[in-house]
Amino acid sequence: MSELQELAPGLYRWSARHPDAEPDPQPGTPADWGPDVGSVAYVASDAVILVDPLLPAEQPDFLDPLVGRTGGRVAILTTLAFHRRSRDELTARFGASTSRAKRILPAGVETIPIRGAGEVMVWIGEHRALVPGDRLLGDDRGGLRLCPESWLRYLPSKIDQAGLREALRPLLDLPVEMVLVSHGEPVLRNGRDALKRALTT
Repeated sequence: MSELQELAPGLYRWSARHPDAEPDPQPGTPADWGPDVGSVAYVASDAVILVDPLLPAEQPDFLDPLVGRTGGRVAILTTLAFHRRSRDELTARFGASTSRAKRILPAGVETIPIRGAGEVMVWIGEHRALVPGDRLLGDDRGGLRLCPESWLRYLPSKIDQAGLREALRPLLDLPVEMVLVSHGEPVLRNGRDALKRALTT
């Protein structure tokens, strides 16, 4: 059973089993990711923001209490095409918006396109929290790592890991405290240091 973990006032993360995860993927392949993936909810002043939400299969009404408590509008942000997950179901349920257009983003939320990487990360300034999609992963040692090279091969830009490091380097200008990854364990403290290590190793 999934649970909302409150990381800071109004900032939540949960994980759910992804139905398309392979049980025993080959390391370094496009299928090399764990079956449980993370999603983020943030209660802003004017909306509830859901980033890459995946509803637990056994709890389709999982987010209803959170949305019901706030009573505001719901905005769903998707970091990349593969993370649509439960977006359509939740859009229908809550009448949510799905646009990443800056003029309609909820207060305190910014999007950060990663040039050539096919991804738009989410920045929640109040909590200094960065929410990536597939380009930054938990490294199972409390830090971060880049996605495998094989995860980049479908991109028209032909970006490789060296190019990805350069594309991600501007993130070091942000005062990152948390990095709430989709794959692996999130970094909840000293996120900028973890990011810097990931970009230099």
